[in-house]
Amino acid sequence: MAKAEREYWLGFDLGGTKMLAAVYDKAFEPVGRKRCRTKAQLGVEAGVERILNTIDKALEAAGIVAGQLAGIGIGCPGPVDPDAGILFDLPNLGWGQFAMAAALKKRFGCPAVLANDVDIGTYAEFEFGAAKGGSCVLGVFPGTGIGGGCVHRGRILSGTGISSLELGHICVLPDGPLCGCGKRGCLETVGSRLAISSAASVAAYRGEAPYLLEHAGMDLSNIRSGVLADSIAAGDVAVARIVERAAEWLGVGIATAVNLLAPDVVVLGGGLVEAMPKRILKAAGRSAASHVMPVYEDRFKIVVAELGDDSTVKGAAAWARREISEKRGR
Repeated sequence: MAKAEREYWLGFDLGGTKMLAAVYDKAFEPVGRKRCRTKAQLGVEAGVERILNTIDKALEAAGIVAGQLAGIGIGCPGPVDPDAGILFDLPNLGWGQFAMAAALKKRFGCPAVLANDVDIGTYAEFEFGAAKGGSCVLGVFPGTGIGGGCVHRGRILSGTGISSLELGHICVLPDGPLCGCGKRGCLETVGSRLAISSAASVAAYRGEAPYLLEHAGMDLSNIRSGVLADSIAAGDVAVARIVERAAEWLGVGIATAVNLLAPDVVVLGGGLVEAMPKRILKAAGRSAASHVMPVYEDRFKIVVAELGDDSTVKGAAAWARREISEKRGR
């Protein structure tokens, strides 16, 4: 089959420190990709231009033109309106509300679908990865914050005009630490990688984590997931305890979501989990089992995500295919 006759889907990951665009063919094999560093506080005009240019370069790498795209899916950090294709806030680029789907459609002439990046990552694991075949799949992705997503019977769970499952903002300590959202005691304040790094920095300062102090110091920007894993492997017992305690808090959040949604599969993903999968899975699983209602104890399993960095782009492209194909069939 000639390239011009084939159907292509593009997925875009707008989160983190880098943008990633990937093109998939009809069999959902990757045929071209482009990664571009995200510059903080770009502003809307410059940020959109960087996104469009990254997509152009991914198409070039795939050897196709925009007219061969069937659709674009984009995963965005934070809340979005998936129906209207609007993102509400993009703090890493200094944006407020913006009609992203419309801008993509105008430039590339094909439908565009917008979703929260953790929803998209969860959908990818449901469609291609660790949760394939699940009926109700809960995704939990601890990082700087804690993202949550749910795929229920093949569809991303969302509210009316807004994405849902902001798991990191479940209140677990009503008078606890101040969260970035402005509230106190959110799960993110005790269970995220940022919370772990903060506590580990204090442990290093106190002399309780000599490896960490020597190799990363007390600067939070240096205390990343891989460094934490290396610190534990080198014998920093205090760091191991900090990570396990955070994973136990993560289990509390998982238990709360299980009580509400009754998922059959819970997927743990993100860089922190990838760096220490067994340690976090064990602690979070033990905690979830001890906090969930007894009737749910044997009705769910917790697994580690399989798709890594490609989960958002592949999930975004697959979700676009589903959404756009369904609308065409109506």
